[in-house]
Amino acid sequence: MSLTSTPQITESNVREHLARLHEYRTSITKQIRKMVIGQDEAVHQVLVVLLVGGHTLITGLPGLAKTLLVKSVASALGLMFKRIQFTPDLMPADITGTDIIEEDMATGHRVWKFVPGPIFTQVLLADEINRTPPKTQSALLEAMQEYSVTVLGKTYNLDKPFLVLATQNPIELEGTYSLPEAQLDRFMFNIVIGYLSEQEEVDVVNATTSGLSVEIEPMTNAEEVRLFQQLIRKVPVADSVARYAVQLSRATRPTDPSSPDFVKKYVNYGVSVRAAQYLALAGKASAVLDGRFNVSVEDVQRLAAPILRHRILTNFHAESEGITTDEIVKRLIASVPVPKSGLS
Repeated sequence: MSLTSTPQITESNVREHLARLHEYRTSITKQIRKMVIGQDEAVHQVLVVLLVGGHTLITGLPGLAKTLLVKSVASALGLMFKRIQFTPDLMPADITGTDIIEEDMATGHRVWKFVPGPIFTQVLLADEINRTPPKTQSALLEAMQEYSVTVLGKTYNLDKPFLVLATQNPIELEGTYSLPEAQLDRFMFNIVIGYLSEQEEVDVVNATTSGLSVEIEPMTNAEEVRLFQQLIRKVPVADSVARYAVQLSRATRPTDPSSPDFVKKYVNYGVSVRAAQYLALAGKASAVLDGRFNVSVEDVQRLAAPILRHRILTNFHAESEGITTDEIVKRLIASVPVPKSGLS
């Protein structure tokens, strides 16, 4: 599959594209709101992931509109969308595709032909990813990291943008498999979807039982999304903010001299350098969505939980005392000094 050429961002037009992206945020969000009620922070986080070009987990109980959220965002951005329902009997070839023997009816000759799987798309919804065994889960690893798949020794490239948004049920539910740490680390975010407020649930009931048909209009397209992803990389990050992202990441490691006592008590393993990279990139996207061309410490803090929560491995002390990774991230934000020059 061939890649479509992407317009280049130059110093002379970067501000123009920035203004356009900020305008799009309002129209894209308006389209998403036709289908998704509430979950404002989750919508913001999904848009950040798409603009950065990363992948995300979306964790929540069944029936909380995880699948609807992903499909709505893909439709609003005008991206090709495919869905894979992960089940215990799903095989890797069901995701990547496979070679089949095809016979030429005129000559009788038989040739191998590759039939692409659903992974050949732009937005892939891996629905209930933790309901399939690790062997099949790992079929996504190469695609997520290298933007390609290998079938019978031959490599096939994926078009960009390519984004995996995987929903998962809490691991305490029956019939779930924990994702390997190597695969978890490749997800930029772990977005947690919670219950709506009472009024929001009333709005959902009224909207879904009225019989009215709602359609989402695409506000942009794949070519422009690629351009916006270039734009995010052009946003500068002050040294003090970049250093804060690194210090926040290093503080999660119990062996690091800078880590606070509660980390040494509750954490087995902290985050890798990939977390600091994602904190900076996510801060850039969040700033641009807010109409700014500079990253603040608040941008990093706002997105610290979804970036760090699935990378911190706690020990039995944390489990026995009910200390979650979200609580640890909250304490880290309170304990790691904020550079004065990084304040917005």
